[in-house]
Amino acid sequence: MSSSQAEPRAAYALSVSVTDDTLAVDLVDGRTVSAPLAWYPRLAHGTPTERAEWRLIGRGEGVHWPQLDEDVSVEALLAGRGSGESQASLERWLRTRRRAG
Repeated sequence: MSSSQAEPRAAYALSVSVTDDTLAVDLVDGRTVSAPLAWYPRLAHGTPTERAEWRLIGRGEGVHWPQLDEDVSVEALLAGRGSGESQASLERWLRTRRRAG
């Protein structure tokens, strides 16, 4: 008996929803991928209005939140990888938000 490994298919985002604790991305193939919002600190610190303003990038390969300067790739979501931002970078961003607010 032989087995063949299926070629991985590219996954593309179709729509996004963000709650107080979850990021969920609907894919064009019908799947929905979700992750804890805590994995993405900028989204977690964003307001509901900021989280609701997103756009697809790269034909749906990722999602961008312009007001939060956050990008999340579908590939990273599928792999279970959260934000790679360092704590120092996040702290600088939070200080900028506090000054602007």
